[in-house]
Amino acid sequence: MTRACPPTRTFFGYPIGLTNLFGVELWERFSFYGMLTILGYYLYYSITDGGLGLSQSTATGVVGAYGGLVYLSTVLGGWVSDRLLGMERTVCYGGVVVMIGHLALALIPGLPGVGLGLVLIALGSGGVKANASSLLGTLYPPGDPRTAGGFTLFYLGINLGAFLGPLLTGLLQSRAGFHYGFAAAAVGMACGLVQYVVQRANLAGHGRTVPNPLAHRSIPRILAAAGALTLLIVLAVATGAVHLDTLSPVTTGVLTLVSAACFAILLTSPEVSPLERTRVRAFVPLFLANALFWSLFQQIFTVLTVYSDQRMNWTLFGWTAPASWIGSAEPIWVIALSPIFAALWTRLAERAPTTPHTFAYGVIGMGAAFLLFVPLTAFEGKTVPAWLVCLILAAFAISELLLSPIGLAVTTQLAPAAYRAQMMALYFLSVGIGTAMSGVLAHYYSRDHEIAYFGLTGIITIAVGIVVYFLAPRVSSLMKGVH
Repeated sequence: MTRACPPTRTFFGYPIGLTNLFGVELWERFSFYGMLTILGYYLYYSITDGGLGLSQSTATGVVGAYGGLVYLSTVLGGWVSDRLLGMERTVCYGGVVVMIGHLALALIPGLPGVGLGLVLIALGSGGVKANASSLLGTLYPPGDPRTAGGFTLFYLGINLGAFLGPLLTGLLQSRAGFHYGFAAAAVGMACGLVQYVVQRANLAGHGRTVPNPLAHRSIPRILAAAGALTLLIVLAVATGAVHLDTLSPVTTGVLTLVSAACFAILLTSPEVSPLERTRVRAFVPLFLANALFWSLFQQIFTVLTVYSDQRMNWTLFGWTAPASWIGSAEPIWVIALSPIFAALWTRLAERAPTTPHTFAYGVIGMGAAFLLFVPLTAFEGKTVPAWLVCLILAAFAISELLLSPIGLAVTTQLAPAAYRAQMMALYFLSVGIGTAMSGVLAHYYSRDHEIAYFGLTGIITIAVGIVVYFLAPRVSSLMKGVH
């Protein structure tokens, strides 16, 4: 892939293009998480309360499946980038599609608005997510010690959006109605698009190259495959093979199959060198650990959304905050801790723990965080103090900062040159599997079984994290020069 000359301007020592990508990701996440934190309530609240009246388990399953489908669409976003538009244009056009999707949710009532809006948001978010992180990776030369710190600051932008989105949409939903909350998400994405276009020059031409252009003779075959896939989806829905109650497990299965196919392509492509192929193999255990981590973490939007609504006391100084503010509680910890982690990784440089070890710490920390919910079962009814849950979410944040920014950075470093964006899409597929699984696991949660649910989930996750820790030296040896 042809690399443009690196920009000479910097932002606190980091490439100036970081500000552009920081901003667009902030606003995209503002819109995404702002919508996601009220989506479950919109689906299971009664019609008299402004919702659609679905069952609670169906609603959480749909939320988990939708999150998984967002990450599944990163495969398409990566393919469009690698074969048609390049990373930079795909980010821009993906943001436009996201904005249109939020407008559909805001303006079209009922399940038709939900269906159209979520499909568009999923497709657009796939284009943004698969390419913004990869585009950031191109701003750094190989071996640049600023890379981990830059990705951590980029992650700060993600969490600023994730913090602010639920605050505003939650207030609007509780005071004016769900559709006003969805409209705020559309406005947020519009802000992101404006700043991205205005600052486009900061990227200094990075991401404009299409690394593996699609040959004209391949277009009919691609169109035929797209048509066949669309027909298959329509038939699955029309015949009842896929419906709302089975959406999460079906999505998990599809994501798993697509991930296996992507690994097969990367491991057999003649455009992937032997060294790159070895690095792809090193990515497999990191992929699995990442999927497990996110199957717990994304329960903020499934199990913990219900927990917030039915178990938590949100009364603060005589005022009751919206239950959807659970979505802002964890990001505030990330915002506070991100600069510390960025400085830490930059200071440690080559002395930092290896990526596989860091992944193990993140998985173990996530399991420990779930165990912290077990003592809260002593509280009856809707009496769990919100501040106490917010303290537990600090453990979520520390685990996330140990694993996610490092995962983004190492994915760009392990990626074959011809499949950079699609390798990032593969990373997001692991997040997608975990997100869809959060919807599957939500079916097993109930107030009467909280000890078993949080206890078993936490213990199993810690055990897997310990296994990853002991496998770390072997994984590091396969990474071939990538720390």
